[in-house]
Amino acid sequence: MNMKICLFAIAALLAQIANANEKPTIRIGAMAAGTLNWELAAMRNQGLLDKAEFSVENIAVANQQAGKVALQAGSVDVIVSDWIWTSSMRSTGTNLSFYPFSDTSGVLLVPADSPIKSLADLKGKKLGIAGGELDKNWLLLQALGQQQQLDLNAGVEKIYGAPPLLSQQLQEKRVDALLTFWQFAAHLEAQGYRVLLTGEDIIRQLGISETVPSIGYVFKQDWADQHKVAFKQFLSLSKQAHDTLCSSDTEWQKIVPLTDATSPKEQQKLRERYCQGRVEEWGATQQSAAAKIYTLLHQLSNNKLTGQSAQLQAGTFWSAD
Repeated sequence: MNMKICLFAIAALLAQIANANEKPTIRIGAMAAGTLNWELAAMRNQGLLDKAEFSVENIAVANQQAGKVALQAGSVDVIVSDWIWTSSMRSTGTNLSFYPFSDTSGVLLVPADSPIKSLADLKGKKLGIAGGELDKNWLLLQALGQQQQLDLNAGVEKIYGAPPLLSQQLQEKRVDALLTFWQFAAHLEAQGYRVLLTGEDIIRQLGISETVPSIGYVFKQDWADQHKVAFKQFLSLSKQAHDTLCSSDTEWQKIVPLTDATSPKEQQKLRERYCQGRVEEWGATQQSAAAKIYTLLHQLSNNKLTGQSAQLQAGTFWSAD
């Protein structure tokens, strides 16, 4: 009997040791066409995960909404989304947090030979808008219009749709201008389409000089706090992979098949825009600027984008310290 008890005790001890030595798994919800997949592939290609204190499970999600649902359901640990949604979820009691992933945001494009040179020239034109009526770039563009005594919401014919469909409509001249996500804009830029304004331009012209990351890693705060060592290492390796994709032609070529680029020009433009999106600074100054942007968006969307809270929620931005 004593022998059996001893054996059970040894087995339990061995199980505890094994569990203690087991690497935590970070379950990443990523879209097939998203830039997060580029970095995950780069991390593997560069051997960054071989000696990491964690393992990564890449879980495919169909779109941003599916990723949000998976995160809330506990099917994934981390997705890429924005801090506006993160704050709105915190206001309802869901303890999500955000850590920046990219500075790159939307782009307003027109054909190279378009007579549209300014926001005022959009009056009476058809404007394609990716992301719908509550897209933050569209709301901020309206704010910039108001600053110039322009009512863009009433003055343009709005065409909402998925980015690939809207790109096609611009190419077929069924819309006169397009406000879309940066990856789709990069493909069009490579084909000669002209940038009228970037999301960064809009923010600066609204009087906010700081660069504020538009998207980032979103996760449950208690999960990140419980796995802080592993998650901080993941964030560090992610940045290292991003930097290497920008500095090494060899490493960039390895992930080109994931970019959907159909020409060297598209590859070049995608890489250029991707590298421009590297987060160089993230601290109190940038977070204060984000709070100003949030206030603008809250007013412009009649609470529909931000939720009822007039203030950016405390804890929205995760501290890795």
